[in-house]
Amino acid sequence: MKILLTNDDGVYAPGLAALETQLRHLGEVFVAAPATEQSGVGHAITFLTPLVCKKVMRQDRSWVWAVDGSPADSVKLAIAELCPWRPDLVVSGINNGLNAGINVLYSGTVAAAIEGAFFGITSCAVSLEYNPEADFQAAAVIARNVIGGIAAREEAAGGLFNINIPTAATERSAEVRVVPMGLAQYGDRYEKRQDPGGRDYYWAIWSEPETPPAEGTDVTELRDGRVTVTPLQFDLTRRKLAAQMNNWNLRS
Repeated sequence: MKILLTNDDGVYAPGLAALETQLRHLGEVFVAAPATEQSGVGHAITFLTPLVCKKVMRQDRSWVWAVDGSPADSVKLAIAELCPWRPDLVVSGINNGLNAGINVLYSGTVAAAIEGAFFGITSCAVSLEYNPEADFQAAAVIARNVIGGIAAREEAAGGLFNINIPTAATERSAEVRVVPMGLAQYGDRYEKRQDPGGRDYYWAIWSEPETPPAEGTDVTELRDGRVTVTPLQFDLTRRKLAAQMNNWNLRS
């Protein structure tokens, strides 16, 4: 199996290196990732400025491609120009922080996997619960096992999968649950501050949703210490409503 590996935490991130080591048990791995951290950039792409990339050596003395752009840029450029072969699998991660619930829509990690799925390639995003002492090595073993199980299924071909790993799963055996993404809206609050020059600025503050998240979703299963897998799609069309709207006689 030929695997393209990327992330949104940057080419030197420990989660990327840990996952690369484990994915080599599944096949040949090619790494192309953002040169710097790109968390929260979503599916941004670069087209108004030159997209610069270069080979860099990491601390383990391995050579990888660093792309001066977004996670989606990294995947697009790797498939179109950098990879010596077309990958059978695109993997993005391991992200330092969960990408569950509506955070999927903001995630650069997930966006990179979506880009792979655009090409009709089976693609997986992998995220680990944030922890200053995160065990990326243990998380990478879990990710390899789950990804290997997905890739072995014909039904998964060309599919898009979001994998989240709670800290608890790196400390003891944990179940894997296939669940939908939670839709609870987390509080969007900002704290107003002033810089030394007296100018106002705002700092985003995370807060729990006003309405508790629905049970049986990625958010709640992760809280219970289970690994979650969510099959996603990038077709946003509400087809049933679109069919009904043909009878609305809309006019310009």
